[in-house]
Amino acid sequence: MTRIAFGDGAFEVDASVVAEGLGIAVPLLQAQLRSGKITTLSERGIDADRGRHRLTFFSEHRRFRLVIDERGMIIQRSTLDFGRSPLPMSAHRPGG
Repeated sequence: MTRIAFGDGAFEVDASVVAEGLGIAVPLLQAQLRSGKITTLSERGIDADRGRHRLTFFSEHRRFRLVIDERGMIIQRSTLDFGRSPLPMSAHRPGG
């Protein structure tokens, strides 16, 4: 089972996990992260979701999301794929 390291507000996710979720190779993921073509969002759970974090990665056509527990274990992953169409702005909203 994959574990996500985090501390001081920063998360460390294995590149292969994100690359797989976005459907691209690791070198392309790294290049697109550096160029800003892939962006990220992290959210901290409240109330019933306290202790959980949602990490979202956005590419041109896909959104990949991980939900992790307080130990950094991935408890949910999902990908929203728009094929050849650009990812709509509504897919970039927190919690959406």
